[in-house]
Amino acid sequence: MQASGIRKNPSAPQVSAEIIATLRDIPVALLSDNMQRNRGTVGLQPYHRPAPLVGTAVTVLTRGGDNLAILRAFEFCRPGDVMVIDAGGDVTNAVIGGILSFYGATIGLSGMVIDGAIRDVAEIRERTFPVYARGVNHRGPYKDGPGAINVPVTVGGMVVQPGDLVVGDQDGLLAFAPDMAASLIEKAGAQRDREEATMQAMREGRWDRSFIDALEARCAN
Repeated sequence: MQASGIRKNPSAPQVSAEIIATLRDIPVALLSDNMQRNRGTVGLQPYHRPAPLVGTAVTVLTRGGDNLAILRAFEFCRPGDVMVIDAGGDVTNAVIGGILSFYGATIGLSGMVIDGAIRDVAEIRERTFPVYARGVNHRGPYKDGPGAINVPVTVGGMVVQPGDLVVGDQDGLLAFAPDMAASLIEKAGAQRDREEATMQAMREGRWDRSFIDALEARCAN
């Protein structure tokens, strides 16, 4: 079958190395708590050895079970980027496996996020190269297209724009616009300080639990 065309757009500017380095040390949960707790992926799992994921999104939209657009999208990726693949949540055929994830690592990608299936999981689990996916299937991909590169996509219920910051750890994934980074870093840092103070109070037996009374008092039933 002749391959269908792939719509291609230039990659967005990369986020600064300073912001990337700072976010690498912030748990996703702290960022999520400061984004109204209603952002992030649902249903995608990490399949790599624990390691943080932070980078600029290069997005791919592909038909479920087909990886032609993914193969082309590597040409749009720079060291430090995260390839974010919307395969429609389809898990009937894997769209990447050990070889393509290995290639992503060799060209300096920060990781790959796939709303679809992967394979060669035993191999991927041995590496710290971040790979998130919806599921696993040994059946390999088709290479017929169609697809699009650097368009808005949805992965795990989360919309990702080309150029968004993508952050991930063992708790899950978040994406947000780069102009939100400074504020989120500041708020997450303040929350981490508060949480550390709470844990110190617990160690010393002086944790003030009176806030529970106020929470219980406002319960509707």
